[in-house]
Amino acid sequence: MRDYLAGIPHLHVMADEPLARHTRFGIGGAARLFCDAPDQDSFVAALKTLKQTGLPHVVMGGGTNLIVADAGFAGVVLRFSGAAIQAEGTLLRAEAGAVLQEVVDRSMALGLKGMQTMTGIPGFLGGAVYGNAGAYGQSIQERVVTVRATDGERTAAFSNADCHFQYRESWFKSHKDWVILEAELRFEEGDAAELQKAADEIRRIRDKKYPPSMKCAGSIFKNVFFAQLPQHVQAEVPAHLVRDGKVPAAWFLEQAGVMGTRRGDIQVATYHANLIYNDGAGTAADLVAVIRECKKRVEERFGFELEEEVQYVGFGGVDL
Repeated sequence: MRDYLAGIPHLHVMADEPLARHTRFGIGGAARLFCDAPDQDSFVAALKTLKQTGLPHVVMGGGTNLIVADAGFAGVVLRFSGAAIQAEGTLLRAEAGAVLQEVVDRSMALGLKGMQTMTGIPGFLGGAVYGNAGAYGQSIQERVVTVRATDGERTAAFSNADCHFQYRESWFKSHKDWVILEAELRFEEGDAAELQKAADEIRRIRDKKYPPSMKCAGSIFKNVFFAQLPQHVQAEVPAHLVRDGKVPAAWFLEQAGVMGTRRGDIQVATYHANLIYNDGAGTAADLVAVIRECKKRVEERFGFELEEEVQYVGFGGVDL
């Protein structure tokens, strides 16, 4: 397997690399090969080789929303870590491997308004575009002008419309053979000091809810569109909870009594029902069991199923 990737310049290949080192949950067995591509050429070459040879593979980013099986992944995990950020007026061009916080910080320092509410969201820019990340009423789709992506054979530019953004969704989620390489983001002009002040307040709130040292993925479940709920459930939802047409998943989980649920070292927070974290040496098996229990209780209480934000690797049919 390793021989197929030999000779690709700059590609860093590691055998039997524990994926727990590369996920925010700190959970996951080893990948047979873990390949880090620091530039676009090496990434495209590696992806093309993997597809041509038919080797089992997955592409990962910052590992923020990733649950890896305890058995790991018996194939190649490929990561693009190119992180260049370039500014031109109100535009930023950033590679997919750029840490999202660094993109946010660069934009604010330049007096560019539009991503300050995303401060504190972990992960890479590519994952943020892939999952249409957002917070406090803003989503990255509002900033995206174009996305450059590859399937290993071709490289193409996608307009904002081409990305088909929806709440926590994009075209790339349903077409996983295409991988984001970089994005061009457009901002509004703003005051750097005011943007930083707003971001600092958001960061204070976020760090209290999701401490930086906590081994978690942030929210586990997507919020729920009010209009898609059964009428009898709509009647139960307090009106003040409906924001931008959505109801927090945490409310349904709280009503279903999941807060504090624990299995091994995996626990649902006692103060936020949509936060599940690894309290030590948690396992993927326990994490998946807790997620399933949360979904089961909500379905029993309300008659519908919550949808995860997290992605899975090493679980067979539900692989990323």
